[in-house]
Amino acid sequence: MRLGVLDVGSNTVHLLVVDARRGGHPTPMSSTKASLRLAEAIDGSGKLTRKGADKLIGTVDEFAKIAASSGCAELMAFATSAVRDAKNSEEVLARVLAETGVALQVLSGPDESRLTFLAVRRWYGWSAGRIINIDIGGGSLELSNGVDEAPEVALSLPLGAGRLTREWLPDDPPGRRRVQMLRDWLDTEVADAAKAMLAAGSPDLAVATSKTFRSLARLTGAAPSGAGPRVKRTLTATGLRQLIAFISRMTAADRAELEGVSADRAPQIVAGALVAEASMKALAIESVDICPWALREGLILRKLDSEADGSIFVGGADNRQKVGGADTPASVKTSVRDARR
Repeated sequence: MRLGVLDVGSNTVHLLVVDARRGGHPTPMSSTKASLRLAEAIDGSGKLTRKGADKLIGTVDEFAKIAASSGCAELMAFATSAVRDAKNSEEVLARVLAETGVALQVLSGPDESRLTFLAVRRWYGWSAGRIINIDIGGGSLELSNGVDEAPEVALSLPLGAGRLTREWLPDDPPGRRRVQMLRDWLDTEVADAAKAMLAAGSPDLAVATSKTFRSLARLTGAAPSGAGPRVKRTLTATGLRQLIAFISRMTAADRAELEGVSADRAPQIVAGALVAEASMKALAIESVDICPWALREGLILRKLDSEADGSIFVGGADNRQKVGGADTPASVKTSVRDARR
């Protein structure tokens, strides 16, 4: 079965097309991204602006057509922190449905955490034992801990890299004093969540997911993405501390020149690194393995698991979009991945 997964995040909208079957390894066929920065389109009253909503609708419409032209039988569409936090989210979702035919499902923070944990568990298997996972998005931080496919603890905190950059580090480069203030504040903010996590049990394996962690690992010497997803990549607490001292003195333009950091992510990589540091410190973790699977893969796996009863995680069949033929807009570039990786 060919599936499309449309992920509307705080920074980007991402369409992943995969060939998947129950009991098999989902094979990525193409990946299409657009940088919308929806979190930056939230106005002073907490609402997504008309301009931001228009950009979202246009992108969802284009990506739905890509999914159709790619032969997807179904399109699973979901939104996370930026849309979830917008005070006019119901109005925006209604517009998306009316103008594109796509019903965006808004995932709660704990649901994000649970689905990501499922993907991590399937990647590493039962032999990994108890897993703690850390995921840093643009708007939120997700933490999970468990020995089964459903974590015993699944938490979400409003500590995303983009959110903290806007609120704490407006200068470019960020001032040393502001960096230290954010560092101290984060230690306090993650303390209670870390206690709840560790109360469930100490991990046999510490894992990290998300583009932020992949970039941080690459900056500390991990293999590039071109080496494939099965190459082991790690991020150490020592390497992370050294990296923060280096990148926090650089401008966003200079950070964008570093291998592994895109121009879109460069402005918020310092805040992301500080969240990673605070999380690892609070959880007493000296090293994390970087997992290539995360939320999108978790949603695919849960859909395949529930195929027998026709439901999909939360929201049921209403979240599954049937797609028909359509032309792919020339304005969107789709990168085809090597399915053998």
